[in-house]
Amino acid sequence: MCISVYNFSPLFGRFSCTQVIHIVYVTLYTKLSILETLEKSIFFGVIHIFTSPTAATTDSFYIFIYKKPHHPRKEVIHIMKIICQKINLLKSVNISLKAVPSKTTMPILECILIDATTNQIKFTTNDMELGIETIVDGIIEEKGIIALDAKIFYEIIRRLPDNTVTIKTDEKLTATITCEKAKFTIPGKSGEDFAYLPLIEKEESLTISQFTLKEMIRQTIFSIASNETNKLMTGELFEIKNNYLKIVSLDGHRIAIRRMELKKDYADRKVVVPGKTLNEISKILSGEIDDIVNIYFSKNHILFEFDQTIVVSRLIDGEYFRIDQMLSSDYETKIKINKKEFLDCIDRATLLVREGEKKPIIIEITDNSMELRIDSAMGSMNENIDIDKEGKDILIGFNPRFLIDALKVIDDETISIYLVNPKAPCFIRDDEENYTYLILPVNINQNQAR
Repeated sequence: MCISVYNFSPLFGRFSCTQVIHIVYVTLYTKLSILETLEKSIFFGVIHIFTSPTAATTDSFYIFIYKKPHHPRKEVIHIMKIICQKINLLKSVNISLKAVPSKTTMPILECILIDATTNQIKFTTNDMELGIETIVDGIIEEKGIIALDAKIFYEIIRRLPDNTVTIKTDEKLTATITCEKAKFTIPGKSGEDFAYLPLIEKEESLTISQFTLKEMIRQTIFSIASNETNKLMTGELFEIKNNYLKIVSLDGHRIAIRRMELKKDYADRKVVVPGKTLNEISKILSGEIDDIVNIYFSKNHILFEFDQTIVVSRLIDGEYFRIDQMLSSDYETKIKINKKEFLDCIDRATLLVREGEKKPIIIEITDNSMELRIDSAMGSMNENIDIDKEGKDILIGFNPRFLIDALKVIDDETISIYLVNPKAPCFIRDDEENYTYLILPVNINQNQAR
């Protein structure tokens, strides 16, 4: 066995009382990922122990030596007094709650950190996957910091009169919340125990309107997978390429793609953002065209900055699916149809399908007519819709829910649908390909086809 030592002398020198050691075991086929803590630390060295290079498999141990990061929050002051309007407090608490975990083994993560140690009042929450920091408008009479149980704090603020709220803490970490004649006293926790948000270097930002981001999320998020069998399917691909931003989601049965042209050139980039993060951000964004959001990327995180709020999220690791080879421009049948008529017809058909029942909707396209029909234990339904058809007749079946989900987020009055055969996916897309929805068909038997 061989031992290599790189820049290891500081361990025995003046840093010997401050180092923390992590030992990482790696095989030839395992990707070595240095702990994120190292990214924000003063890195000293590594001991690399490995087996003989002639071994069939080279096994390695890596010992990383680093110094804990020094954060700017030097002194924790527990005595604090701030004054805010209820409407401002409630807005900030509502935003912060989106990063409070429902279940955790770390009680401190169930808290909102109220930080008034500077000239701003900041609320911070962190579930170790998603972190939120938002600034609250108010007056700081005494600077301090404390962590309060998020759900209790929210319920108190929500039920207070619509007036000025005073929050005061003492050296025993007790918080007193008063508004008019109402007075609550609740225990708090030390702010120094709270988990810090990752530090993201704000280099080049992707700047788009809040309205655009909110819409792109709305028009794709429904296609992510609900279970975590494949982690990549629970997130959305954000790809910047050729001056376009493309957002992609898929769950194994369908693909949703939204694309928009950017106003300036950006470096190419591909990251996978958790669906939970995008769902929560969509709820916070104002959705106004004139309001902007700045997006920053690091190796492991994505940061959204807008209004007075910062949202930091871990990225999902791994290479996203190669969807380009799934998207074909070939078709045997093309139809143009009124979107609202099509959506309303499918919606009516689902009245005869019980919750959880898997009944396909049968679509038969002939000449300039589309017939939709469904049969279930509750009854049957059929309806005809006028269309413009190009190409062959076709009989095909789909999960009605997948069609409804796609049609609901399309704003066009008339849509184009492309089909190849009864076993190939259909595509709903516009001429500029600003949106594309791929939906796999379901197999239908002869009885259903009648």
